[in-house]
Amino acid sequence: MAADNARVEWSFEGQYLTVSKLSFCSPGAGASTSLVNWSHAGEMLALHRVAEYATEGDGAPSAPTVSVPSAAAAGGAASSGANPAKSAEAQLQEAEEYLQRHQVQARIEKAMNEVLSSMPADPMAMLADVLKTIPAQAPGGGEAPAEEAAVDNSALEAERDAQADLVKELKLKKKADDSAVSQEEVDTAVKKLLEIKAKLGDDGKKKGDKKADKKADKKGGAKKGKEAGPKMIDVEPCMGTRDFYPEDMRIRNWMFGHFRAVAKQFAFQEYDAPVLESEELYKRKAGEEITQQMYNFVDKGGYAVTLRPEMTPSLARMILARQRADSGQTMMILPVKWFSIPQCWRFETTQRGRKREHYQWNMDIVGVKTIGAETELLAAITAFFTNVGITSADVGIKVNSRKVMGSILKAQGISDDQFAPVCVVVDKLDKIGPEEVVKELVAPPLCVPESTAQTIIKTMAARSVEELKAICGPGVDQEGLDELAELFEQAKEYGFADFLIFDASVVRGLAYYTGIVFECFDRSGELRAICGGGRYDRLLSLYGSKQEVPCVGFGFGDCVILELLQMKNCIPRLDQTTDFVVAAFNQEMLKKAMHVAGGLRTAGAVVDMQCEPKKNVGKTFDYANRVGARFVALVAPDEWNKGMVRVKDLRADDKTNNQKDVLLDDLANWTTIFPDA
Repeated sequence: MAADNARVEWSFEGQYLTVSKLSFCSPGAGASTSLVNWSHAGEMLALHRVAEYATEGDGAPSAPTVSVPSAAAAGGAASSGANPAKSAEAQLQEAEEYLQRHQVQARIEKAMNEVLSSMPADPMAMLADVLKTIPAQAPGGGEAPAEEAAVDNSALEAERDAQADLVKELKLKKKADDSAVSQEEVDTAVKKLLEIKAKLGDDGKKKGDKKADKKADKKGGAKKGKEAGPKMIDVEPCMGTRDFYPEDMRIRNWMFGHFRAVAKQFAFQEYDAPVLESEELYKRKAGEEITQQMYNFVDKGGYAVTLRPEMTPSLARMILARQRADSGQTMMILPVKWFSIPQCWRFETTQRGRKREHYQWNMDIVGVKTIGAETELLAAITAFFTNVGITSADVGIKVNSRKVMGSILKAQGISDDQFAPVCVVVDKLDKIGPEEVVKELVAPPLCVPESTAQTIIKTMAARSVEELKAICGPGVDQEGLDELAELFEQAKEYGFADFLIFDASVVRGLAYYTGIVFECFDRSGELRAICGGGRYDRLLSLYGSKQEVPCVGFGFGDCVILELLQMKNCIPRLDQTTDFVVAAFNQEMLKKAMHVAGGLRTAGAVVDMQCEPKKNVGKTFDYANRVGARFVALVAPDEWNKGMVRVKDLRADDKTNNQKDVLLDDLANWTTIFPDA
């Protein structure tokens, strides 16, 4: 069918979805085709419908032949089950009128927005289900398009309200305890709610809710003779992300403060990098699943970029930027000891301790070949645990060597090309069990012989360096074994050996590890891995370094450790605190109060300036109590005329002697106003 015979009947462009209908009329060939194209975020979807009308004799079209390539095409409302007595053009026109009459296009866009706002695990599948609820057929015959069949709206509205309450309840339960409700349960409930809403064609508002209507009026909503205000936005953050309210920020800052304090105590320097990186930076690292989990896209300049899923490649890029191009020699003082607490992004299934965005404490040492670098990093991790009240009875750190495992796998016939992908599978041992690991090893593309796979699993069961030697014999890499033994000896001298456990099954999934690897775990078995890391001597070479640069580092996410700290009741009470609330007696004294607030801040006090004077001074003291203020400075006419301000100590035990009139010049020494404060 020639492209120049195509005619765009209509097109619809929404925020996420583009739908267009084209007709191909070929009178000579005796056929007319209606094609509906769907596009989501610029990519064509398998959601279209074609109707062909073959002419017979005098040109009257026969019954249409309809082709539906995908089950999801039930949403393609533009294809009509039209009356064959009408011309093809008339039928297409009738379909267009039907779309406009029933606002199907707008409802398709609404369905897409609702699905994407809920961000279920499989948004496309949910979208297909929602689109099926949208009417797909125009009425036949020569009649005007009929209204949609009446439904029992009262029953549907009641069902919608009950389902909305269920969704809210499930989300609240999951927010309080992530393990109490699975994400699948939430997705299923949201999916059902969207289906009910699609049937109603409403905006989710509970009809007849007079209280809600009154609130809307008070907030500038619908009034007599005026259009209704904008619909309330979805107040939940995107799935897998978090809001940090002030009380949450106090906990986060407390924990990050411990991260920074330990890193600085170990003489590490803080660095940062853009959250947006080149996609190529991660594609270079073959043998890992991370490239399938990136928030990646092509920007307006045509560059393939991604939100960083981890920090190590950014570190490697920055180190390479400080190398001499001709020799590959690093222009910085070695060893480089850097740390950072970046926000990282991965599109993966959310669960307890795993979000799609998280912060990660990273510490890396560049330029040290010996095992002392690994020991130093493990000492930093255990120092953090000790500082926040976590002991070796609460957590352990599994240690192994990729170098040793490489020699063992090579002896079993695993090639160098297979090594990294085999390690990725073996790294799942604790998650999926030995039987499933064997299945993945034996299946394509690895195709490891089953006997070899079973031997690998047997080797992974070793729980000491000596036991590993006994299982593997003389073929094992001796240098790697010596490094493991030395690491445990150094840990004894440092005083954290009780945290360490040898575990041959720990290989870390990332392909760039070359030596010692480690992973911290919760001994109760309730949580995912707390942190992990190891040696990656060849990563910079992978990125183009002319010299091999020894590197070792770890990543320590914030999600799992917060879960652990809450489980162990290690998070202290972190209330809001303020030194002063400064309040004016009335509007005339407001500028004077601002003068006092400025002076107190200059003297180092934390001051909450009350910008609107209260008619009742009791409300000022009540507010000061609620924001955790120690003192209230009340700027009133009588005291001001004497060059003074009345200061009250809200936390004093002696309530009969807890306020003083203080000279303005003495406010600079505010810490001595009440000696016992």
